[in-house]
Amino acid sequence: MATVVQKFGGTSVGDTAKIKRVAERIKRRMEAGDQVVTVVSAMGKSTDKLVDLANDITDDPDPREMDMLLTTGEQVTISLVVMALNELNVEAVSLTGWQAGIQTECTHGDARITDIDKSAVQDYLDEGKAVLVAGFQGISDEGNITTLGRGGSDTTAVALAAALGAESCSIFTDVTGVFTADPRYVKQARQMPSISYDEMLELANLGAGVLHPRAVEFAKNYSVPLIVASSMEEVEGTLVEEEPSMEKNLVVRGLAFEKDITKISIERLPNQYDTMAVIFKLLANEGINVDLIIQQTTSDHALNVSFSVDTDKLGRALEILEENKAELCYSMVRHQSMLSKVSIVGSGMISNPGVAADMFETLSEEEIEIMMVSTSEIGVSAVVPESDMIKAANALHSKFKLDAEELEKVEALSS
Repeated sequence: MATVVQKFGGTSVGDTAKIKRVAERIKRRMEAGDQVVTVVSAMGKSTDKLVDLANDITDDPDPREMDMLLTTGEQVTISLVVMALNELNVEAVSLTGWQAGIQTECTHGDARITDIDKSAVQDYLDEGKAVLVAGFQGISDEGNITTLGRGGSDTTAVALAAALGAESCSIFTDVTGVFTADPRYVKQARQMPSISYDEMLELANLGAGVLHPRAVEFAKNYSVPLIVASSMEEVEGTLVEEEPSMEKNLVVRGLAFEKDITKISIERLPNQYDTMAVIFKLLANEGINVDLIIQQTTSDHALNVSFSVDTDKLGRALEILEENKAELCYSMVRHQSMLSKVSIVGSGMISNPGVAADMFETLSEEEIEIMMVSTSEIGVSAVVPESDMIKAANALHSKFKLDAEELEKVEALSS
């Protein structure tokens, strides 16, 4: 008897009709002989409604109380799914994150899982029950309820799969799998049958929203086969695994893009060994994540440093730089918003030189200005004007033969 973990997101449990469909899928999986653990998110937009309630009370809600409030959304879902299963004559039990043994660090709003005591979940499985676990939540050593941040339910599911030694972890969502690009904006995007952990992690970190990076990281570290599939259609999804068995002839496997990027430039800093460390330590201490970084030395040996941040962090970043101007000794800070980041990803880049050149040439042919560049072993990113983001994505998708028709040509030539 195999143990499987599956996760259904907010849109998949958005109303009672959808909850009943989820219950029917759980029943069918159990009838196939599996032990089934199901992680669910809050229904539809209910988390947003809870946030709105808090904001109606105060502009600065206490982080601990926000976690207490937000975790109620998932608790509603687990109890309703159990009720739906009971109506189908399936024995089931609902567990909050802490009842399921999920221990976290004591960080409210974005806690990391530190340990899982699987005993309660396993005991219920051994009794032949379906187990419903509230995603996105856990409990700290101090006994405080915590939330896991954006994509937290994905992380809950993968972490439980790792702890239980599950055969697989399926993430059911409103798309049929992982696509070469976001199909809402790149019409020629196609679903991939499989993708490596490393490629999926890179895409997730670069803006692809189908899986959260932390969940992919868990899957990779514990070798959990991860499946992304549709909650509405029972069709084959995308398998995330160590080494994909298909489409090995493609150098670039997918692309990601995200908007609301701002470039900050600090001019004429002192050229000292610790200058960069001081700047980015100040920002990191305030939870500001810095992405692309460029350092230039002027003719008179001063430093100019540019870096990108999410636009919603711009105000605080500028405040920090102003508050520490005397220590940093810079002459001026400039910023430019309305930017985006477009990235290509593929493990084939490691052994194929010239991929970055092809990317830059394509953007040049489209008359798209490249403002910043970042590279890794399996990815290249370029910051471009937000107005050109979709044009850039479509051009690169075609250039690297990710369209279905182009892929057929590549496969024909290599066979």
